[in-house]
Amino acid sequence: MKEFIHSVSLDVSKCKGCTNCLKHCPTEAIRIRNGHAVINSKLCIDCGECIRKCPYKAKKAIYDKIPEIEGYKWKIALPAPALYGQFDNIDDIDYILTAILQCGFDDVFEVARAAELVSAYTRYYLNSRNAQKPIISSACPVIARLISVRFPYLVDNLLPMLPPIEIAAQMAREEALKAHPEFTAEDVGVFFISPCPAKVSYVKNPIGIDKSAVTAVLSISELYFNILNKLGKIDNPLPLCKVGVVGVSWAGSGGEASSLFNDRYLAADGIDNVIDVLDQLENDKLSNVEFIELNACSGGCVGGTLTVENPFIAKARLHNLRRYLPVAQNKPDKGADVNDANGGVPESFMWSDSVSYRPVAQLDSDRGEALRKMNEIEEFMKKLPHLDCGSCGAPNCRALAEDIVKGEAMETDCVIRMKEQIEKVYKSLGVSSNKAPRKFSSAAEEGDKLIISDITIPQGGT
Repeated sequence: MKEFIHSVSLDVSKCKGCTNCLKHCPTEAIRIRNGHAVINSKLCIDCGECIRKCPYKAKKAIYDKIPEIEGYKWKIALPAPALYGQFDNIDDIDYILTAILQCGFDDVFEVARAAELVSAYTRYYLNSRNAQKPIISSACPVIARLISVRFPYLVDNLLPMLPPIEIAAQMAREEALKAHPEFTAEDVGVFFISPCPAKVSYVKNPIGIDKSAVTAVLSISELYFNILNKLGKIDNPLPLCKVGVVGVSWAGSGGEASSLFNDRYLAADGIDNVIDVLDQLENDKLSNVEFIELNACSGGCVGGTLTVENPFIAKARLHNLRRYLPVAQNKPDKGADVNDANGGVPESFMWSDSVSYRPVAQLDSDRGEALRKMNEIEEFMKKLPHLDCGSCGAPNCRALAEDIVKGEAMETDCVIRMKEQIEKVYKSLGVSSNKAPRKFSSAAEEGDKLIISDITIPQGGT
C-alpha cells in the first residue's frame, strides 16, 4: 500500500496535551501520549479539524511557499472560487484576477471554469448506466479519503470523475503550451491557491490518477495580503473572468449539487454532519436521493483553515458577486455519445485508477484473531465507565479498549478505574481514602490486582 503523504503536522513544542483535537478528530487518529498529542498517520484524513480546534496552534498545515513559483518560465495561478469571497467591496472578479497577475504570475486560470464543466458532465454521468446511485461527489479530497478508510461499502458510490482542481491544471497547461510552443512542459508551473490543507494532500496523493498536473499548492492566507495590496492600486482591471454563477457557487456548500438542476440531492457540510450522512447512507436510511455533495469544512470551501475571512461573510460576498455573472460560461463540447457507459463524459475527465478500501483500522489481518480481539474489547468495555472523558489519552472508552487490546495502552490509563482500584487498596488497609494523602510514583495492574509503589500511608494505618 502506497504511503500517504500528509499536509497536517504537529509541533510538539507547542502542544499542551489538552483534549481539544482528540475529541474532534473524525477518524480517532489522535491520542495523548507522554503529555502531548500523537497523530496516527494511517488514520489521518487531513481534514484540518485539529488545526481549527487547537487553542495553542500546535497543529498546522504544510503547503508550498510563494518563492516556489520562481524558476518557471511560465507561471499560472489557479485561484479557488473561495478566494473571491475573501475581499470586501469587490463587485467584479476581474479586479482579483488582475491583482493575482501582479503578484508575479504570468497567467491565471480560474478553477471555477473547470467546475462548470464538471457540473455539466456530472449531469451526463447521472444518466449513465455506470452510475451507482446515490452518487457521492469526490471533489472534496477529505470525503474520498474518509470513505476509503471508514466506509468500505460506499467506495463504489464515489463519483469517478477528476475534481475541478485537476481539470483546471490540465487545461491551463494545455493552453499555455499551445500558446507558447517555445516552452516545454517543465517550463510551465501551475500553482493552485488553496482554501484548505486537503488540496495539498490531493496534489501529493492524487485521487483516480497517478500524478497531479498541479505543480504546487499555495495558501489563500499567505497570498491574501499580497493581493489586497494590489487591489487598491487597480483602476482598470483586465477582462480575465470567464466563469458564471455555476462555477463561483462551488465555493459554498450546495453549490455543486444545485448546479445539477436535479432536486434529488443532499448537501451537507462540517465533518460531523458528513459522518452522520455517510452512516445513514451505509445503513440504507436515505431514499430518493441521486446525488450527495459533502464538504468537510463548515460552509464548504469558504470554511477551509487556509482562508482568512469568516465563512458566512465570504458566502455573502460571493452571493453579491454572482449577481453580475451569467449562469455559466463553460460548456462541454457538442457531439458527446450519451449512450456510452459514462453517459458521454470524456475519458480525460474520468478516473484512470479506482479508489479502494484501505483497511487501516482493522484489528488484525487474520479473521479469527480479529474476532478474538473484538471479544476482548467487549470485555474491557464492561469494566470501563463509559464516560468518554478523554483523560486516558483516547477519545472515548471504546477507543481506549481497542488500544488496550492492541497493547498500546493499559486499563490503569483510565483515571476512573485507577481511582476505583486505589479506593479498594485503602479500604483493605482500613484507611479512609478521603483523608489519606495521595503520593504515588507508579502503578500497574496485574490481573485483578493493582500494584502500587511508593504509597504513603498515614500513621495509624495497618
